[in-house]
This record gives sequence, structure tokens and C-alpha cells, in this order.
Amino acid sequence: MKSKVYFSREITPEKVALMYKLAGVKLGGKVAVKLHSGEVGNQNFLKPDFWKPVIEEVGGTVVECNTAYDGGRDTTAKHLKTIQKHGWTKYFNVDLLDAEGPDLVLDIPDGKVIKKNYVGKNLANYNSLLVLSHFKGHPMGGYGGAIKQLSIGIASSYGKAYIHGAGVPEEKWTSDHDSFLESMADAALSIVRYFDGKIVYVNVMKNLSVDCDCCAVAEDPCMKDIGILVSTDPVAIDMACIDLVYAAKDDPGQKHFIERVESRNGILTIEAAEKIGAGSRGYELEEV
Repeated sequence: MKSKVYFSREITPEKVALMYKLAGVKLGGKVAVKLHSGEVGNQNFLKPDFWKPVIEEVGGTVVECNTAYDGGRDTTAKHLKTIQKHGWTKYFNVDLLDAEGPDLVLDIPDGKVIKKNYVGKNLANYNSLLVLSHFKGHPMGGYGGAIKQLSIGIASSYGKAYIHGAGVPEEKWTSDHDSFLESMADAALSIVRYFDGKIVYVNVMKNLSVDCDCCAVAEDPCMKDIGILVSTDPVAIDMACIDLVYAAKDDPGQKHFIERVESRNGILTIEAAEKIGAGSRGYELEEV
């Protein structure tokens, strides 16, 4: 059976909250809301005002983890300062999942490359998960969407290095590239299984730069905004976003964006995630 992906060309904060409801999953208990807090200096990340209605809809706590690269979010002290600077604490309760160790270790017995995923230990305090992804390009992954949020996003600082290094944290910037992409899929699977159906994914195709929100110096967006997508399948929603990029043939920035995805073999992450059971590339797109 194909996974359902809902799509709207209207991009407003209120529309995100309305679209979330279409997923048909009531996120209960204590809800973690994973989003990107934005690297210091980045101009493209989606701000607190944008996400406010949907976070209020689920009554969630914004969650983040420290980075594995130098910058404004690589230590707990710096990250908390950045979170406050970017306005997240103005509206929301914020939980830095790996503020203190030890990490929560999730087993991935059928992972292709890695067999363990190291995540912020505070994840254990939550019953369900809302994944809010700013879909865009990425310097290493080719693109960033739901699968990246599940994997790199929820991994602790050590866990991020572990994924990037394909199981060898010391090789986080020098590991085999395709093994890194497949490691992201492995890590994503562990989170899908951890929450066991209690996850909703929202991808917003806005501010479409070839660079990630983790880049302090990022290219300005090269493509026009496309829309909002919602699904309960992380593989399907990312695949639908990629397909919408390829369908935007009249957009002058399309070739530049596609070059970023293809030159990094970004589709491999989607293919690998499907192969190990994290979701399906087959989807039914319903425009609303």
C-alpha cells in the first residue's frame, strides 16, 4: 500500500497547523517537537513565529541536540544561548536532549552500516514525536528533510559524529560518503521503531537554499517556495519533496538544487531507508 502524503501550495503558519491534523494521528502524552534551532548567522531557517501554531496545536516541547561541528551550538552552554537568541524560549519550553550525558543507546540489529544509535537521553521522557523539517539542500547529505531530522537531528553530539563516521566517530569528516548516507537511514529507523507509529512528519519547502540551516554562511534560496507536506511516513514525504523539485522545470534555480542533491548521492538515503523498513518510496500525493 502506498503511503499518503498531503500537500498544500499555501505556506503560512496557520496552514501548517491545519495540515498536521490531516495526518490522522493524535500525538498523545508528552510530545517532543524536533525542529532546527538554526546555526548562528544562518538566514534561512524557519523561525519560532512560523512554527508556533502547530507546536501549540500539539502542546509540545521543542527538542534539540548539540552539534558535532564547531559553531554556536556545539556545547550545551553555547546552544542554550543560541536557542534563546533565536527566540525559541520566548514561546516554547525547550529541552536540549543531550545537555547532560550519558546518551540513550538504541539498538539497530538490522542496520546496514551501524548497529547502534546514540541519542540525547531526555528522549526517554517523551511519548510521541512531531518532526518539523525545513526541506532544503545540504552540503554533505545532498538534501535535508525528515530522515535527516530523525537521524542526525535526534542524535547526541557524539551520536552525530558516530553517524557521520559510519560507526567510527573519529572519522566523522573522512568516512566513506555512501556509508554515511546509509548510516543516516539506519539511525532514522531506530527512531521510527522507538516511537512505534506515534510520529507525524511535516516538511516545509520554503527558503530553498542548497545549504542547510546548520551553515553559518549559507547560500540564499535559489528556488521558489513550493509548499507544505504532511505524512506519517518519513521516506514517502522526503521522496515526494524530491519529486516536487524535479517537477519544478520552470524554476530557474532547479538545476542548481538538483546538482547539489545528485552530486552528494542524496537519494541513496531514501533508498536505504526504504530497504531496511523505515518507510516506503511509494506514495499517494493528495493536494489540499
